[in-house]
Amino acid sequence: MKLFVYVLSQPDKLDPLLAALASKQICGATVLESRGMARHLSHLHDADEIPILGSLRSFLNPDVAQGNVIFVILEDEKIGQVIDVIEATVANLDEPDSGIVFTIPVDFAKGLCSIGN
Repeated sequence: MKLFVYVLSQPDKLDPLLAALASKQICGATVLESRGMARHLSHLHDADEIPILGSLRSFLNPDVAQGNVIFVILEDEKIGQVIDVIEATVANLDEPDSGIVFTIPVDFAKGLCSIGN
């Protein structure tokens, strides 16, 4: 089992993504609103105070205030399927601004949802 984490940088894709996951019988996801470090610091500091912000500022879309982090515990064999859903619904994860995916091993979980049981 793995904790699958997807940092979604395109919040307008959240609803279609969750619907696509549900259609593949992936349930039990938790969604949190998030904001990346560069965007957060750019609102608090002048670009001259933190040199890296000056170069990053041109890449930040000012119309996007936040993103989402999606957490879901999955059996190992479901990970590829979820990545396929993300890439079909949001974007190829190798492309810029498509988000970040990673997994963390889960030794124990209780109370997970299951469809059809």
